[in-house]
Amino acid sequence: MVSQPGHLPADASAKAAGELLLPPEVRAVYVTEDERLVGVVTRKTLVREVVATGRDPIATTLGEIAEPPDNTIRPDLPLEDAFRFLETEDLERVPVVDEDNRLVGVLSRSVLLRRLAEDEVPADEEDEPPELPPAA
Repeated sequence: MVSQPGHLPADASAKAAGELLLPPEVRAVYVTEDERLVGVVTRKTLVREVVATGRDPIATTLGEIAEPPDNTIRPDLPLEDAFRFLETEDLERVPVVDEDNRLVGVLSRSVLLRRLAEDEVPADEEDEPPELPPAA
């Protein structure tokens, strides 16, 4: 889980979100009010809600354009259940919120898959070199 995902307050500008979204690995900016998740802004959101409509990216706040999150999960959800949920919903990542809807992280399907694969390796086999046939 990414424990400190990119987030901005609802009164931050669309321009600020655009700046956070510049690196290609950043897919979304989470919008919060009092640390509670209220929405998500992606590049697609910025194009549709700001660029295409001619709105001022400095004057437009994230609270005006953020989309409510389609899905969230709780931090105590077992990893296997979280992975099944991401697979079933065909999601690459999902915000993790506590019981008060405070954003605590983001869970990525690819990271979760690696973690589950690591957990499947028996501890006594992790550091042992592979057995090789005797030399002829």
